Amino acid sequence: MRALKKLFNTGILGAARGSRGVQRGMLVTGLILTGFFIIMAILAPMIAPYGFAQLQDSHGYFGAQQPPSSKHLLGTTVGGMDVLSRVLWGSQTALLVIVFAVVMSIFAGVILGLVSGYFGGWLDRILVVIADAVFAFPSLLLAIAMSIVISGGRSGLFTGILSTAASITAVYVPQYFRVIRAEALRCKTEAFVEAAKVIGASHWRIMFQHIYKNATRTLPLIMTLNASEAILTLAGLGFLGFGIDPTMGAEWGYDLNRSVADVSAGIWWTSIFPGLAIVLVVLGITLVGESLNDLADPRLRSRGAANLDELEIASEVSVA
Repeated sequence: MRALKKLFNTGILGAARGSRGVQRGMLVTGLILTGFFIIMAILAPMIAPYGFAQLQDSHGYFGAQQPPSSKHLLGTTVGGMDVLSRVLWGSQTALLVIVFAVVMSIFAGVILGLVSGYFGGWLDRILVVIADAVFAFPSLLLAIAMSIVISGGRSGLFTGILSTAASITAVYVPQYFRVIRAEALRCKTEAFVEAAKVIGASHWRIMFQHIYKNATRTLPLIMTLNASEAILTLAGLGFLGFGIDPTMGAEWGYDLNRSVADVSAGIWWTSIFPGLAIVLVVLGITLVGESLNDLADPRLRSRGAANLDELEIASEVSVA
């Protein structure tokens, strides 16, 4: 019971409890959309009616561009695959890209930021220049280049996830690097770091036992915003034809690319559902990130509390 209470009072659940008004509405809406996406991705193999590349069942071929029906709730694609199954399996692909990209970005960015900020000197200057140079590349252009280098521009499921995650990692490592480096520069002059040096603690122990804990408080905010960008990058690669092969895995961007010609012919179901999936997932993750950012800023927190107090006072006056 104590563990559950602690979980409720900390992290995102604690943030939801401490939020107010519109801020709480944004956070709860974002959590619902993001949670639904994660559950859908995890349960995709069990709830998808067909495989992501399945074209027929025991009754024969599905048929191309079939409208929604009892057999195919969201219709079929131009390639004759079930739209609902492609959307469900595509959520699993998107989740894997997010996990790979965010984990790799954090791992590289945190280590480089700690080393650069703590040691400084010529190493710090070189890493800052490299980070600025990499940060100047457009993420989608870099993703295309990485996709060609890794898989020749056409990917299986693993290579497609790897190339997309690698490109996002290269683009977003500078963000984590800058944040951690700035915090490391601040923390290394604090009294607790000086005390650790006096008692003979090694540089690595100081970095990872003392500075690390105080320099990573803002990482959850960056993680959520980068997760939404990862989905858009994956969809962009698929739409341009540099994503995952449709026979190897489902991907929303590829399905949108194949449905472009359908829109003018009045066949709306092949494009609206994968497009809606991208919009809702990105919206949910972005709402969570923006809400956490507001809650982490004392000025925005105090402004929200002040506005709520003003509304309460106004309601009391009107009642009186």
